[in-house]
Amino acid sequence: MREFTNEAGEAWTASVRERSGPDYKGRYFLWLEPRAEGEGVALPDVRWNSETTARRTLSTLSEVELRRRLRSALGRDTTAMGSLPEAS
Repeated sequence: MREFTNEAGEAWTASVRERSGPDYKGRYFLWLEPRAEGEGVALPDVRWNSETTARRTLSTLSEVELRRRLRSALGRDTTAMGSLPEAS
């Protein structure tokens, strides 16, 4: 889990979530959530095959990259776990 601020200075948390299903490929994805009240957003095209790899990658992302990913996620308006495709 990583904490960062967006361009407006609001605190956000970047973490890894797991989607359900029998396929392990791309099971873990990037989840961004505001520390204040509000719903988190998924970025389902940022995926990893293992939680270890996901957490290692997340720990190395810069704040600039996290802000860029947040803008991308908010621009797509992918808001809920239900918006993610089920693993097949």
